[in-house]
Amino acid sequence: MRTTIRDVAHRLNLSITTVSRALDGYDDVSEDTRKLVTETAQEMGYAPNRAARQLRRQRTDTIGYIIPANSAGFADPFFSEFIAGLGDEAAAHSYDLLVSTAPPASPIEQALYRRWVQGGKVDGMIVNRICLDDWRLEHLAEQSVPHVSLERSLSQLDFIGIEADSYNGFLELMAYLVNQGHRRIAYMGASPELKIDHDRYAGYQAGLDAAHIAENSTFVARADLTPEGGYQTAQILLMLAHPPTAIVCVNDLTAIGTMHAAHERGLKVGRDIAIAGFDGIADAAHTQPPLTTLDQPVYAIARRLVMMLMALINNKSLEERQVRIRPKLLIRESTGGRMNN
Repeated sequence: MRTTIRDVAHRLNLSITTVSRALDGYDDVSEDTRKLVTETAQEMGYAPNRAARQLRRQRTDTIGYIIPANSAGFADPFFSEFIAGLGDEAAAHSYDLLVSTAPPASPIEQALYRRWVQGGKVDGMIVNRICLDDWRLEHLAEQSVPHVSLERSLSQLDFIGIEADSYNGFLELMAYLVNQGHRRIAYMGASPELKIDHDRYAGYQAGLDAAHIAENSTFVARADLTPEGGYQTAQILLMLAHPPTAIVCVNDLTAIGTMHAAHERGLKVGRDIAIAGFDGIADAAHTQPPLTTLDQPVYAIARRLVMMLMALINNKSLEERQVRIRPKLLIRESTGGRMNN
């Protein structure tokens, strides 16, 4: 026979209302009582009626994440690791994670956000691949939907989320390459509308400046954050009369495509040319040769973003509303260095 909330209340000699509010996490129930009710319910095998619970609390117990990419976004190792972190932390809070994908800044993406928000499909949203002027953040703020983001836009909107210190990370990477003797260093970025490109390109420029190297406009190229885009764009750079001796890439997938283009031209990566990326995806350690990268803890970042979002959803205070993380430079053989993990 199925255990009911009445059975739990009878076992503890508490009212059904108290047990219900304890299980729903209301603040008017003491922590000791909530813990006792939760443990007893689990011991008795009580499983709350999810639909009734959602209706009672006027919540979906679901958070949403829309991958800002085409359908191939699910195959991107960065997004895979990010979604794993979101899903694991959401589950720890007894929440579901609703995931979809849409080309960034497209009518499809806009329609999807509006459908989820206005249709009440989620209690909050996680956003990343932020643009300098990002309509998604503005829309969520206008609709008073709890949301957190990885990176911030340049607008005056209140930012709650996590930033990777891309600027200083690239500055450190540039200093390393200069110390290796490189003077012809190229930058392969993404759309200049993206905040990650804005910050990483600025770090590249600052690195040139610190080394008293004049920026060469032919050494600045942009791709689409994919290996294919990196490959195609690298071919143009490598066909220059005086090609770069080092290429720093906005992300690891771009760098992997760049390495492929270098291999095709008969260049030995790490000896004839240095190539580096950003993100620290697992695949970067297994390229040939292993890729130097600026590692950001994507899985841990995703979990912390969910923790921050849950606090907003439950109207709890946040110790830190804006978290800044410094990426770690992992020097590997693609830049001629020894393995550093």
